[in-house]
Amino acid sequence: MLVSLSAWLQVLYPDELGFLRVFQYLTFRAVMAAMTALLIGLAFGPFVIRKLAELKIGQPIREYGVQEHLSKRGTPTMGGVLILIGIGTSTLLWFDWTNRFVWIVMLVTLGFGAIGWVDDWRKVVHKNPEGMRSREKYFWQSVIGLVAALYLAFSVSETSNLRVLELFLRWVQSGFSNDLPPKADLIVPFFKTVSYPLGVFGFLILTYLVIVGSSNAVNLTDGLDGLAIMPVVMVGSALGLFCYVTGNAVYSKYLLLPHIPGAGELLIFCAAMAGAGLAFLWFNAYPAQVFMGDVGALALGGALGTVAVIVRQEVVLAVMGGIFVVEALSVMAQVAWFKYTKKKYGEGRRILLMAPLHHHFEKSGWKETQVVVRFWIITMLLCLVGLSTLKLR
Repeated sequence: MLVSLSAWLQVLYPDELGFLRVFQYLTFRAVMAAMTALLIGLAFGPFVIRKLAELKIGQPIREYGVQEHLSKRGTPTMGGVLILIGIGTSTLLWFDWTNRFVWIVMLVTLGFGAIGWVDDWRKVVHKNPEGMRSREKYFWQSVIGLVAALYLAFSVSETSNLRVLELFLRWVQSGFSNDLPPKADLIVPFFKTVSYPLGVFGFLILTYLVIVGSSNAVNLTDGLDGLAIMPVVMVGSALGLFCYVTGNAVYSKYLLLPHIPGAGELLIFCAAMAGAGLAFLWFNAYPAQVFMGDVGALALGGALGTVAVIVRQEVVLAVMGGIFVVEALSVMAQVAWFKYTKKKYGEGRRILLMAPLHHHFEKSGWKETQVVVRFWIITMLLCLVGLSTLKLR
């Protein structure tokens, strides 16, 4: 919004307001987006926490979980709304409203946030321990993920929504046989020319798995004070750099990355996510005053996945978000092994002391703060590895 306003004012008063040209610089707007989201979060955090407490939206704690967590029962949850307010407000202020990529990421983020809101609301207000049933949750996640995938499949190489619609209709009329341009291929990091053509259906499947998978992976990681939000900030910031490079014709050519016109504007969204995340961490750091809840975790995970797909860095996302991947795999392995052993031996057995993985380390004797900080350090190292793929090819 401020981009259009500054441009309009420069036309009216070119001499007096020439300094407003700074609003056209992407890096300036990214810094301002991060600062705006941070200040919004810090300013409204106490109010949001107080309202959640008044509404008695407290976190339920499972009796069979880690016993040290029982003292957290009743801590306000659904604090992810604070993050979404910061991201939404800051992004709307600082990004170019004509950019289609930011809109699709915003819609995915809010869509997954809405799913998380319903799930949390049923758990803490309606006192339904199941919340939204798994099938219902995955159905709506799949709807949003597939719609986003279908749009992104034809928008990576185009600059207008009309052209995207034309390509989609052509694909349908051709009997679903059109291929996608090379810039839509699956890129393998650390290699200059290694990439795999996906085709439309391959792109749709991969995008669906990345968006829905990352959403649920972040949600599974969100089990300790500050554990999920700081990796989200670090991974989101690193992806923002990929957005900046991919959206710049000169830098993308030099670094042998596909040039995606308009992708650079996603840096604004990533910066806002980082600022809002840091503001939330102020209140979520041990001992937490508020929990993120599904409304925040599902939304942030979906946002990371969508941004990674747009800049064609799905593999790099898996590397930088290795903590999220391992957390999700730990739950899958635990459940699969329990079901297998129960069927074979009549008694379910476990690989880990408790899943997700962070609870296993707690059961092993690590303090909560040790698990959190060590996972942060690992994420920082993984982000550096991911960023090294920009040059090491």
